[in-house]
Amino acid sequence: MSDKKQYIAVDLGAESGRVMVGSISSGKLTLEEIHRFGNGPIIEDDSLKWDFNRIFEEIKTGIAKAVKQADGCVAGIAVDSWGVDFGLIDKNNKLIENPYHYRDSRTNGMMDRAFELMPKKSIYNAVGIQFLQFNTLYQLLSLNFNRQKILQKTNKLIFIADLVSYYLSGEIFGEYTLASTSQLMDMRTGKWAKEVFEKLSLPIGIMPDIVQAGTVVGKLTKEIAKELNCEQLPVIAVGSHDTASAVAAVPANAETNWAYLSSGTWSLMGVEIPKPIINDETFKYQFTNEGGVENTIRLLKNIMGLWLVQECKRKWQKDGDDLSYSQITELARKARPFACFIAPNDDRFLSPSDMPAMINEYLTKTGQKAVDDRGQMIRIILESLAFNYRWVLEKLEEITGKQIDILHIVGGGIQNELLCQFTADAIGRKVAAGPIEATAMGNVIMQAIACGEIKSLSAGRELIEKSIELKEYLPEDANRWNNEYNKIKHIFES
Repeated sequence: MSDKKQYIAVDLGAESGRVMVGSISSGKLTLEEIHRFGNGPIIEDDSLKWDFNRIFEEIKTGIAKAVKQADGCVAGIAVDSWGVDFGLIDKNNKLIENPYHYRDSRTNGMMDRAFELMPKKSIYNAVGIQFLQFNTLYQLLSLNFNRQKILQKTNKLIFIADLVSYYLSGEIFGEYTLASTSQLMDMRTGKWAKEVFEKLSLPIGIMPDIVQAGTVVGKLTKEIAKELNCEQLPVIAVGSHDTASAVAAVPANAETNWAYLSSGTWSLMGVEIPKPIINDETFKYQFTNEGGVENTIRLLKNIMGLWLVQECKRKWQKDGDDLSYSQITELARKARPFACFIAPNDDRFLSPSDMPAMINEYLTKTGQKAVDDRGQMIRIILESLAFNYRWVLEKLEEITGKQIDILHIVGGGIQNELLCQFTADAIGRKVAAGPIEATAMGNVIMQAIACGEIKSLSAGRELIEKSIELKEYLPEDANRWNNEYNKIKHIFES
């Protein structure tokens, strides 16, 4: 039996879930994937939902494998996931129904109904979060309008990662970074925004107590420990929001002004600041103040991201053309530059659909030519994302009053090297890509901080920098990218 501390990181994504084991030795952090499983929505009662029982069974399978491989030296278990979605627990502490998927249509029109009860600007001033129709606020409002009986049965609302931790430990809590995505938290105080709950007639009593990342919240229940053939291991709240964990793993030099881009299904781009910025500018440009680890704020913008490519690939696969991501990217590399442009956050791109058709609908309605060449369509997506990143970067500089020297890209999206290069070209400054496993690494370092193996977040970032190889991208053809950007930057304003 080794005496080296090992940490089990459960990383849940909207496309797949993984159970990883991380450990620290010889001044480096190492990760090993133990179990991976597919994830995605199911159709239940004509709605998009998450099959939570299946997800939890897969997680237990992964933890059991990890415990066996770690040979009795597991120091902690922690879970991270996407934000906004939640499960409802009844008075018998049972899950009432499968959690809804954030892309479900039940939130259609809910933002307008919310603004009838409380002005949009007042909501923003109270919470400081970007308006997205799938935010927890609008999911809860939909329940309040349409399914009152479910709310009457509810004892507690628990966000997805914390719901897994609840099933493991029996402890109910709302981790700060994950709770912050809800649009129901006052980001100035880190507490639930009573005014919003009162004005929208939402039940604040069902909200869980908030805990900070790096908190040991409990341990495995006796039943779970017996099932997994292990001791009652500590369950730790890390940055339960996957982006918070990813940002924790950004190997940035504290002496530089840096921004981050967590690149995957979603692109989340922002800066780390000590206090929220909630003013007319952030409201106008719809920037969000989400919680970060060690009580920081992630001032950022949500951008649709590689979801657009994923949905194109899915449609073409359905049509019988099963192109790999590398094949798609190579086709894009060879396509004509700057043929057309889209605003990636256009509402028509949000829900699962025939994405190529939706993109062509956008192009024709904005006076551009529809395209049927697959490489051309992907190039349009990638160039538009890169230009959107530049727009966000410029607004971040405007809002914070600081020039950003370098952009760190982390997450699975760094595998798309063409997009990384386009991003450097569009923003006109250096891009540093890595780590790809940022979320799991951030999860592990926060567990190590909770267990006393790492002293601080900055020490954890230094450790990650020594553990990976960053790939740098420098801007090319700057004049042409500048000229094209100036032609189309207005499309990102709305």
